[in-house]
Amino acid sequence: MASSILTVPNLLTFLRMALIPVFAIALYYGYTGWSLIFFLVAGVSDGVDGFVARRFKQQTELGTILDPIADKLLMTTAFVILTLPNVLYPAKSVPFWVTAAVIGRDILILTVAGAIFVMTGFRGFKPSWLGKLSTLVQVAAVALILVAAIFPALQGFYLPTVYTIVAALAFFSGVHYIFHVAWLMKEEEKNKS
Repeated sequence: MASSILTVPNLLTFLRMALIPVFAIALYYGYTGWSLIFFLVAGVSDGVDGFVARRFKQQTELGTILDPIADKLLMTTAFVILTLPNVLYPAKSVPFWVTAAVIGRDILILTVAGAIFVMTGFRGFKPSWLGKLSTLVQVAAVALILVAAIFPALQGFYLPTVYTIVAALAFFSGVHYIFHVAWLMKEEEKNKS
């Protein structure tokens, strides 16, 4: 049992989860450079844990559950803190509508998945390609926002575009996920018959 918990990918996921409060504290108290470093380490660990799990056949049920939870916790924490007034001073905080789109997408996905599981017992939820793209763009966006906070002259240059892309992808990937799950359920029914 311990060997299926203490795999390298799971340890990287635990590291990512442990970095969330460290990142949040550094960001909240104005250590933007350090928060960027902690965030990048957490973001890179997300890619590395998936690669190691597939490459060395260390995929576990625990990792399948914890990895997306760690991602959601990291991104939710990042966007909530970045939306707070004066955290990024002298840079502007992230507009609320961007954070609402990011969190709203996650709430939609969790609600749909939970309702389908309760009603049908279906457990084969997998991320869609658009959902993976949305998460990747959110990670890049947080890094770009932090870079703009460190170098405020850059913020007007690209941040409005970053905000629009993040919100649009969050919305479309949330809607797309409903159709994706319906397709997954049909595929599972075909395989059973």
